[in-house]
Amino acid sequence: MKVLKRTHMCGELTKANIDEQVVLNGWIQKRRNLGGLIFCDVRDKTGITQVVFDDKIPQELFDKADTLRSEYVVGITGTVKERESKNPDLPTGDIEVFADDLVIYSKADTPPIYIKDDDNVDDNLRLKYRYLDLRKKKMQDNLAFRAKLTNLARTYYAENGFTEVETPMLIKSTPEGARDYLVPSRVNQGHFYALPQSPQTFKQLLMVGGTDRYFQIAKCFRDEDLRADRQPEFTQIDLEMSFVNIDDVIEVQEGFLKRVFKELKGIDIETPFPRMTWEEAMNRYGSDKPDTRFGFELQDITDIVRECDFKVFTDAIDAGGSVRAICITGGAPVYTRKKIDKLTNDVKSYGAKGMVWIKKTESEITSSVNKFFTPEQLGEIADAVGAQNDDLILIISDKNKVVYDSLGFLRRHIAGEMGLLDDNKFNLLWVVDFPLFEYDEKEDRWSAMHHPFTSPKDEDAELLKTDPHACKANAYDIVLNGVELGGGSIRIHDREMQEDMFRALQMSDEEIEEKFGFLVEAFKYGAPPHGGLAYGLDRLIMLLTGEKSIREVIAFPKNQNAQCMVSEAPGIVDNAQLEELGLRMIDDKEQ
Repeated sequence: MKVLKRTHMCGELTKANIDEQVVLNGWIQKRRNLGGLIFCDVRDKTGITQVVFDDKIPQELFDKADTLRSEYVVGITGTVKERESKNPDLPTGDIEVFADDLVIYSKADTPPIYIKDDDNVDDNLRLKYRYLDLRKKKMQDNLAFRAKLTNLARTYYAENGFTEVETPMLIKSTPEGARDYLVPSRVNQGHFYALPQSPQTFKQLLMVGGTDRYFQIAKCFRDEDLRADRQPEFTQIDLEMSFVNIDDVIEVQEGFLKRVFKELKGIDIETPFPRMTWEEAMNRYGSDKPDTRFGFELQDITDIVRECDFKVFTDAIDAGGSVRAICITGGAPVYTRKKIDKLTNDVKSYGAKGMVWIKKTESEITSSVNKFFTPEQLGEIADAVGAQNDDLILIISDKNKVVYDSLGFLRRHIAGEMGLLDDNKFNLLWVVDFPLFEYDEKEDRWSAMHHPFTSPKDEDAELLKTDPHACKANAYDIVLNGVELGGGSIRIHDREMQEDMFRALQMSDEEIEEKFGFLVEAFKYGAPPHGGLAYGLDRLIMLLTGEKSIREVIAFPKNQNAQCMVSEAPGIVDNAQLEELGLRMIDDKEQ
């Protein structure tokens, strides 16, 4: 079959191309036969151009054009002319191409989804026919943006002395945090590889090996429940640097993000970014990834209500918790009792048992706890949080974690409902001075807040042996508009300190040797001080393109059940394959 050599992309033709002979290759978006004229919209990844077949061409060619249908793949030669009836909704609406040759590369059945950006089709159907969904300009633009960002990252880090190194995909399982995806070994039956949740230990070994500055666009895998910004396989911009402190790492990353915003968004962002301690972020925003585009900050009213007659508040305080509030400017007339009841139900998923509300108007103060508080006491609370007329006050009392999580959710959720989340505003900041450990109530044990390779701050180093849970971490997260873009830390490079860290996590010497013996041994031979960071590439692209889910910026994502709807993975394998691996399926009777 003759293939026409393309000379122009459909979406890039302008009035500057008038009278030029062009060759377009693409898909038929739609065809209209008006008798003596056939109009076809031809689409490629850049956009659409209208093509005209008129009565000046041979009848054979006109009849061939009349057979065209949506999604036929074609090559068309023609001349660019100025369009008489302009189409202001089309970037190429000033011109059209009068065809003088046509090649039909392949025919197409009627597609199960429309090839247009605003089709509103079910997500599972989109994912099943992802190869059709990808034909949409929005999806092609997202993939092109992703390619530009990864190319920019490679260029930037190469210019700053980083060496791109690939780390292994088949590694040892070291269960810490999310579940590993396991891969059975045929050669070593009964043994399993794990797919990496991150390249963490290997990039540290690269520092021990003298690489000095490492960089990788790394595939990572975590077997965890999914949501809008999670996938079982995802991509990181991963890096590590030797002989650095926190300021050194942050300086390089601010340079990278400044360049990303300038070259890809045309925005000059100011550096250095603000820094906020973890404690301040939690106290003010109820989140360690604060969205600072709007107010509604948390305010501690524990002391004001400590002696009140409302047992819900006093019991929380006596149990070591707190009572905190957010003041929603102009929220009183917006939030009806029905809407407040829904918010109350929403916060229960964060552990809250209920929520108290107070409304202040010009004539009165009303609340859900009127029988426990006098108007004067309610007024004192309103004054403490700076409430004005028509403001709504929402109060949560419980353990601090529940209070933070609930109010952190409420402030951002309500801001979204009130239209206060400006997608054209980009507030970047660093959150620093995290706790080194956090208590996991479900597991009833302490765990590393980031990972067990994060070093304590220098002034807390001795506490690692005597009072490890009081240590603050040499860790830092980069946050954009309430979303964590990436995180990192200065790592432990001393063998004894690393062993102390493992012991603080209640790991036995046998466990340390079994899970991380290779890393501890490497430190015996001289490890440089080092630190790094990893960005969630998919999440970064999602935010910069204004998408709401990382599925929109991944070519072939999984659905919420971790299934690939195109290939139908995961699938069943036959018994012969299992036997080769030394495995067999267990039926219900054997369990």
